[in-house]
Amino acid sequence: MTNKAVNKVGVTIGSLQFVVERGKIKEFALAIGDDNPLYYDVETARAVGFRDVPIPPTFPTVLEMWGGLDFEALFEVLEMNPLKVLHGEQEYTYLKDICAGDEITGQIRVKADEVKRAMRLVTLEGEFVNQQMEVVLLSKSVVIERM
Repeated sequence: MTNKAVNKVGVTIGSLQFVVERGKIKEFALAIGDDNPLYYDVETARAVGFRDVPIPPTFPTVLEMWGGLDFEALFEVLEMNPLKVLHGEQEYTYLKDICAGDEITGQIRVKADEVKRAMRLVTLEGEFVNQQMEVVLLSKSVVIERM
């Protein structure tokens, strides 16, 4: 790893694939302490108009973590020292519902790579589609490296 700033704008970090499972949604809801029955019971979800159990708002972190992108590969591509990195920001924009049974694929790419006050800030943007190739989710995150 290196401390010098390199510009990675436009680089695709990788692609991911993830099949959304009811069990993973339930585990995630339990982990964050959300007892909303929508995340545990398919009949409750269908009664309010969902196709199946919907994902909680921050569940896309699971997609990114378990869908194919790992931190070591991320830091290798970005040429960042993981010992000097912290997560600066995370944002999700939902364009359609994501429910159990959906097959999500996505790509993350570098939108911005800049140095400010001895810190390198890399902005990552992701686009995710479902099995019908409909864009269902956009993500944005900022990774900060102390230089």
